[in-house]
Formats: sequence, C-alpha cells, structure tokens
Amino acid sequence: MTGLDRRRFLTGAAAALGGAAAGAGATRLAGPAAASPSSPTPPERRYAFDGPHQAGVLTPAQANAAFLAFDLTTGDRTELQELLHTLTVRARALTQAAVPVPAGISAEPSDSLLLGPAPVSDGLTITVGLGASAFDHRFGLASARPRRLRAMDTFANDQLDPMQCDGDLLLQVGADHPDVVLHALRDLTRHTRGGMQVRWRIDGFTPPPRPAGAARNLLGFKDGIANPDRSDSALMDQLIWVQPGAGEPTWATGGSYQVVRIIRMLVEFWDRVGVSEQERIFGRRKDSGAPLSGSRESDTPDYSDDPIGAQIPLDSHIRRANPRTPQTDASRLLRRSFSYDRGTDRNGNLDMGLIFSCFQQDLDRQFVAVQRRLAGEPLSDYIVPTGGGYFFTLPGVQGESDHLGRWLFS
Repeated sequence: MTGLDRRRFLTGAAAALGGAAAGAGATRLAGPAAASPSSPTPPERRYAFDGPHQAGVLTPAQANAAFLAFDLTTGDRTELQELLHTLTVRARALTQAAVPVPAGISAEPSDSLLLGPAPVSDGLTITVGLGASAFDHRFGLASARPRRLRAMDTFANDQLDPMQCDGDLLLQVGADHPDVVLHALRDLTRHTRGGMQVRWRIDGFTPPPRPAGAARNLLGFKDGIANPDRSDSALMDQLIWVQPGAGEPTWATGGSYQVVRIIRMLVEFWDRVGVSEQERIFGRRKDSGAPLSGSRESDTPDYSDDPIGAQIPLDSHIRRANPRTPQTDASRLLRRSFSYDRGTDRNGNLDMGLIFSCFQQDLDRQFVAVQRRLAGEPLSDYIVPTGGGYFFTLPGVQGESDHLGRWLFS
C-alpha cells in the first residue's frame, strides 16, 4: 500500500467515524437445550449473584455481551435509590433463572418469553457501574464520588464521538448465547423505563479458541494472555478491588474502576501488512501467541536479557503495555474485552474492532499509566478509539434485603 493509499484509507475511515450516530465461582446445571440435534446437551453455567463483589468482573468472559451506558432521568435521590433497587431485583431474578410470576388474563405479560417458558441462566451476569456524572448536583452525591472517577480522558490517536462516550450508569450484560443477553436487556429496560435512557450501546462477542488457549481478536492475535490470576484473591485485592483505608469513600470498598473503550480496527489496512511486521508490532507470534522470545503462548517474556529489543522490539505492544519491571508491576490490570462487528460504515469500509474493557483498583496508577506508555506505539496506525467511558463498578450485595449502591444513601 502506498503512502497516498494509506492516507486515503485513513481519511475515509476518520470521516465515517466523525459522522457516526451517536463473582467468581460458577455452578453447573443441566442445560435446557442441545447445541444441535446430534450434540450432547452442554452444562449450563450459573454464577452466584450475592457476594462482596459483583459477578462479571472475575467471571471469565462469556461468548456474548452488551454494554449500555444510560443517562439517568430519575427526579431525585429517592428515585435513584429505587431505580438501583429495581435493577438489583431484576438482575438477581434473571441471573438465577427465577420463574416469572404469572400475569393475570388482562395484564401485560410478565416476561417476553424470548427464551421460552423455562427459565435459563446460561452463564448470565449483569454488572452495574456508575459514571462521574451520576455524582453531580442532581442527587446530592458529590461528596460520595469515588476519588478518581471522572469523564474519560482523551489520549493520542483518539477520535471520540461524544454521543458514544461516558454516561451516568453502565450495564454490562454477558451470557453464553445472544438471545439470553437480549432477553435480559429487554427485561431490565422495561422495568426501569422512565428512570434511565440509553445513551450508547455496543454488542460484543468472544470467539472460541483457535485452535486452543486464549481467544483471538479481529487482528488475528490472541488477546488477554498476560492477565493476572483471577483465582489469586490476594492479588485481586492488590490490583482490582478497592480496599478500606485507600482514600476512597467507605461505601466504595469492594468495588472497582471499569474502563470501556470502543476501539475500531482498520482491518482492511492491517490485512495488507506482512505477518512478520504484524508480529513485531505486537511482540507475539500470530500462530501460537508465544512472545517472540518464546515458543508457547504461556511463556513469559523476559526483557532483562533483551535490553535493546533484538527479539521483542522496544516499541512492541506487549513490551510497552507491560514492561515487567518492579516499577510497573502495580500498573497491571484485568482485561475482560470482547470483539465487535457493526457491519460497514457509510463509505463501505468494514466497521469492526475491540470493546476493550478492564477493571482496576486505581484508574491513574493502572489504566492511565498503561495508556501513556502506549502513546506512539506502531499499533496506533491501525486502530482508532471512538468511544467508551470510565465507570465505578458498585460493590456486591449481601442478601435480598440489600441492593446495589445502598450504602451510597446512608
């Protein structure tokens, strides 16, 4: 591709973007349906709803997900608390496959029956977070705002559409099948109508491992290989969950900062780049996912014996994102990302990419620090961040008398 061709492609993509419209443990239950007439019925996952943390953070990424940011339309503090109570009740019922209450003959149906008459859990998680704007003057919560919560920063290479950024409240809904995600969305929006209005939405998916190991993103590389160990509770307390005495409001203990970034991948341009160059840009082999200094996906790159980048370039994505030094160890974060495909833009270019989602204890120490290290990396020629936001994932609930965000109002 010539320089002129590349500039035309990027100019066209940028124009289309500018014009765009606006936990942990699982039990296995008998599945309600087989994947196909000849296949065995797969086990159905169900994640506990109650606990110190919400599901959907440490939970492995499901095959399908939707991210919806809302503007709150509640009138006051009391109505906001009622809205969060309603979200809690409905999320518990949906994730635990509660049987819908039968409606009367003349009443509107209590369930869409999109999933049929039998309740389905299907690994469903519903995770609720609040944006910085929820802590403005409307609800009297300014003093309760998490310390580092703010509107999403703009970084180098961003082409952000304001209509696809930020929001008062975020719903992250994930399940093993898309109809379960849609069923949950319809139920949640129905029961909260009048209290919140969708600001932006994006749907994602996680492809199966090919051939094994981590799933691949739409650039063809394995994604999220170097995540910290979710099963290490001490490490999660160190990196992901807000702890007491950390300078945050007391109510925020057990919550986590979530970053969502909608990142368009310029796949038609990328597909013209040689594989060896792609591998140098990422610092990993495209076929196996192994670092360029190793032979297996699980190999840990050791930069101490490669000080000048002879094996893994100094400006490669994995080396910039995680230099693996004592000074940068505390900036590790937990990725929980999905791919997306929105068809084509108005210029006929493919519109697909990554819903980058991550959780961390401290926005500035972790996500922002990583983004600053990535500034100017070669990969930035092939991706364009277009939207997303910063949100604070609320602590979990402890029993049916509790609800999400209850301690905000005490």
